[in-house]
Amino acid sequence: MAILLTGVAGFIGFHVAQALLARGDEVIGIDNLNDYYDPKLKRARLDRLQGKKGFKFYQADIADVDAVQQAVVGADIRRIVHLAAQAGVRYSLVNPFAYIRANLMGHTVMLELARNLPKCEHFVYASSSSVYGGNTKLPFAVEDRVDSPVSLYAATKKADELISHAYAHLFKFPQTGLRFFTVYGPWGRPDMALYIFTKAIFEGRPIEVFNNGDMQRDFTYIDDIVDGVIKTLDNPPPPDEQGRPYRVYNIGNNKPEPLLRLIEVLENAIGRKAEKKMLPMQPGDVKATYADISAIRRDTGFAPTTPIDVGVPRFVEWYRRYHNQI
Repeated sequence: MAILLTGVAGFIGFHVAQALLARGDEVIGIDNLNDYYDPKLKRARLDRLQGKKGFKFYQADIADVDAVQQAVVGADIRRIVHLAAQAGVRYSLVNPFAYIRANLMGHTVMLELARNLPKCEHFVYASSSSVYGGNTKLPFAVEDRVDSPVSLYAATKKADELISHAYAHLFKFPQTGLRFFTVYGPWGRPDMALYIFTKAIFEGRPIEVFNNGDMQRDFTYIDDIVDGVIKTLDNPPPPDEQGRPYRVYNIGNNKPEPLLRLIEVLENAIGRKAEKKMLPMQPGDVKATYADISAIRRDTGFAPTTPIDVGVPRFVEWYRRYHNQI
């Protein structure tokens, strides 16, 4: 039995693959290694997976039906962790078609693959806290309406949830969507604030602080995220009253932190002060995120344990090693 994992060279996918392999699972990884950010980082992650017992990798675009089908020929796949997507809010203002291809077409290709498997035990896929859009009620709860996206990225992720709901209704294979909240940690994405800030401070450049620093994020450490993904994968949803084996969870730290406090913790970890360039809010951004994780805690036992005071120094330690900033 194998687990198919898309986005395996991505930040979250890489860490999930490591954890699955460590517990003895067979992992078939798919990634197109695109250049949204430096592919060298993706290849460096992949290098740490190659050669591990039970791991196979296929370079493929999830929106390419034939390539995805070819990658799974002859494999006994029972579970799918679908993390591949075009990420980022700001990039969706520049290249909207990348989001339509990866997040809509790609998601549908993976669902078609899942529904045609002889036995699909569980399809876990990445959604995003961005679906909460213009919501002002905090914390964000999965029962809240999410009809007001403020970015194309958010709109595609909400569309993924709707498409998955339809497939669960029609074809009855279990599905769970995970709304990730600001994931950070070693091997993280260079387009995320913590990485951008760290790089700028080491290079002696000012950091851009949007909304004049009046921002809060539910920063969630990667080890906690991986624990939640695997706990979710191991607990497929039973059918609801309409017979649909489907659910959506928030997966976050359940503790929003002010952006300026994150910067302070980062400065302490690096040992240098940041020069701050205060700027207005960016289009498509939101002021605060805060995850209500009561549902995933109830159903899977998920319980994040890593505060930013621990997680940020771990990221900086990795950054120093990876970029030779000793």
